[in-house]
Amino acid sequence: MKRFIAGAAVMVLALTGCGGQGNRLTIATGGTTGVYYVYGGGLAKQLSANIANTKATASVTSASIENIKLLVAGKAHIGFSQTDAAADAVNGTGSFTAKQPVKAIARIYDNYTHVVIAPGVTATKIADLKGKRVSLGPANSGTQVVARRMLEVAGLNPDTDVTKLQLSINESVEAVKDGTVDAFFWVGGLPTAGITDLATSKPDMKLLDTSDVLPGLSGKFGQTYVGLDIDVAGVYKLAGSIKTVGVANVLLVPDKMDEQLAYDITRTLFEKKAELAKVHPEAKKLDVKIGQQSDPIPLHPGAARYYKEKG
Repeated sequence: MKRFIAGAAVMVLALTGCGGQGNRLTIATGGTTGVYYVYGGGLAKQLSANIANTKATASVTSASIENIKLLVAGKAHIGFSQTDAAADAVNGTGSFTAKQPVKAIARIYDNYTHVVIAPGVTATKIADLKGKRVSLGPANSGTQVVARRMLEVAGLNPDTDVTKLQLSINESVEAVKDGTVDAFFWVGGLPTAGITDLATSKPDMKLLDTSDVLPGLSGKFGQTYVGLDIDVAGVYKLAGSIKTVGVANVLLVPDKMDEQLAYDITRTLFEKKAELAKVHPEAKKLDVKIGQQSDPIPLHPGAARYYKEKG
């Protein structure tokens, strides 16, 4: 699969929002069975239909960290990201050696950490993954940021205490089906299509309760991480419910994006909430009051103007 659906010509015009050719926007999302990609496809359709002279397309990526790098390089114009990765970007920490010139247009919904345990594998907590074959998510993904931090808090070295794999959500699901991985991390919205598929074909898989590592995460990395519940029975048709680690998602744009274009993107996002919710239920959580709560990532002036108008 080509990683970018839009061609190379899209790169510069969308950042300025000017010119007779209009705006061609690339939205950096994630894997095809994750929520970012589905949500991003719906957003692309609405931006194309509701902003004059605009054509938007969604691209497949490794998600958060790669998306930020694509924004900074001018190879994408809107990017989905977890707030932990975005906070590292604006502060020049973690995966970033310098402060990255990105801003937020909206906080959109919360991600849930899924630690999937393959059928027949014994594990009841993160520390039990020691010595097992574990996918931490693809390189340059927000999933890998969370996975490595959770393992470290649980007392495990993610490079030596597990047999580390770096698989996408699609690849992780197939690896469980093939019996080539014992567990995998996935940080995403509810439901995630890939895990729904896996739960259907492997109903003896399970999701790990990760609430025991939350205090350590909060203590070491701040309040970016929160406790959330997954109604496993209701969402994935498996037994019970679990407590897990959650982290908010934001939509990011380059800080030099034209103010009016950023305003129009933000306006379309909220005005077309009903249409987006038909694409994925996580869009039902769009809320103007929550949308502007992007700390520590600063809002783009165009987005800030929209929120100011809405009071």
